[in-house]
Amino acid sequence: MSSRHSRRSSSISYQMSDDHVTSKTGQNSVTCVYQTHIGGYWRNITVNWTKNMMNCCVCCIYVDSLEDDYQQGTCKIDLKPWHFWSKKGYKTFEVDGNQLEAYWDLRSCKFSGGSPEPISDFYVALIADEEVVLLLGDYKGKVFKKTKAKPALVEAVLFYKREHIFSKRSFSTRAKFANRRKEHDIIVESSTTGQRDPEMWISIDGIVLIHVQNLQWKFRGNQTVLVNKQSVQVFWDVHAWLFCTPGSSHGLFIFKPVGSMELDSDGEESSKGGDSECSDDTWYFSTQSHSKASPFCLFLYAWKIE
Repeated sequence: MSSRHSRRSSSISYQMSDDHVTSKTGQNSVTCVYQTHIGGYWRNITVNWTKNMMNCCVCCIYVDSLEDDYQQGTCKIDLKPWHFWSKKGYKTFEVDGNQLEAYWDLRSCKFSGGSPEPISDFYVALIADEEVVLLLGDYKGKVFKKTKAKPALVEAVLFYKREHIFSKRSFSTRAKFANRRKEHDIIVESSTTGQRDPEMWISIDGIVLIHVQNLQWKFRGNQTVLVNKQSVQVFWDVHAWLFCTPGSSHGLFIFKPVGSMELDSDGEESSKGGDSECSDDTWYFSTQSHSKASPFCLFLYAWKIE
């Protein structure tokens, strides 16, 4: 367990190290961390998607080393819009003596909004020991036909997703709150200018589940919502939207599925603090204290631009 924790800590530390680059360049980015089985050991695989102003998409895959916390097997895929051939390909790389093969086909991939992460009509696959240890996209049949590899005995599990989005008032992303369930559309909208008091809305699958009025007093808070019978805790901190120079910092949203719902005396769902402001200690405890919680957690960094 300690070995798995050290691998996870190393990967998370790496992901956080490029935050300052993202903020300076203003690029939307998506980072996903999967846990999978390679070479007889559990390892973290980090997949980072970015897209710049020239519409050039980059996908980087990092596989944790068990021998050195600061070393990773790396595969970089540059998807230049004017090079059709670069959108389908194959590369090999190595980690701890294990030969890995990466295959991808993004020639017809579709995106949602300004997100650099494709949503359909593509695949990115990672193969080790003739097993598909990581498979992204909906072209799964094509992967097995092309590579002749077999499905891994242990399916990769996404446990961490971080997205940086730059927008004026609406921020959208997608996430699965359980590994075998469908993805949900998440939209955060706000009104922080004008004569009316600042407000914020958080909707999932087109339904507004959280509406925060008087945002200038409730810029930090948390609430539990129900999504397809799955209890999800939502945390927010949008202090920067109201009291910092636009573009200098971000609002933070955390979506954390929990294993069970707490009911009040009337049998209704009890929210963890509702719209009330919460302290840092409460915030940390709330996101770490649920023994039956799903391992997945979504971090949305919302950068307001004028």
